[in-house]
Amino acid sequence: MGEARRVMDRLTSAMVDEHSIDSAVDCYAEDAVIMTPDAGEIHGQDGIGEYWRTFIEAFPDSRYEPIQKHEHGHVAIDEGWLVGTNTAPLPLPTGEVMPATGRQIRVRSCDIATIHHGKIKEHHMYFDQMEFLGQLGLAPPPQPPMEQPS
Repeated sequence: MGEARRVMDRLTSAMVDEHSIDSAVDCYAEDAVIMTPDAGEIHGQDGIGEYWRTFIEAFPDSRYEPIQKHEHGHVAIDEGWLVGTNTAPLPLPTGEVMPATGRQIRVRSCDIATIHHGKIKEHHMYFDQMEFLGQLGLAPPPQPPMEQPS
């Protein structure tokens, strides 16, 4: 196991085992950048810490169920399921705050992190926002695909 894998595993443990913002932020370089589907580009440890804080507070029982873990050089890639129950308010990308729904989510995600000198320098996160919002009851359920005419 290389450095990239160790750092990514440490971040996952900080987030879903310890639920520790400080431990999670310690995985990132001071000038780190994360790209998220919901909040866009976030720069620096303070911004990253705030992003993670809102999630941990809104889903305090969150856990991660890995599907695949990869490492190549300075890059770690994780694919898995993020599972948790929304028991506290959650800030939305619109600036509004959603009250707790009490609903459980199970959303597939993929994370790609580039590691330099033992810290995450760049982190790309991918998950389906419509699926996430739909499971919380904030978006209509997905419609089945339309049949194509013959």
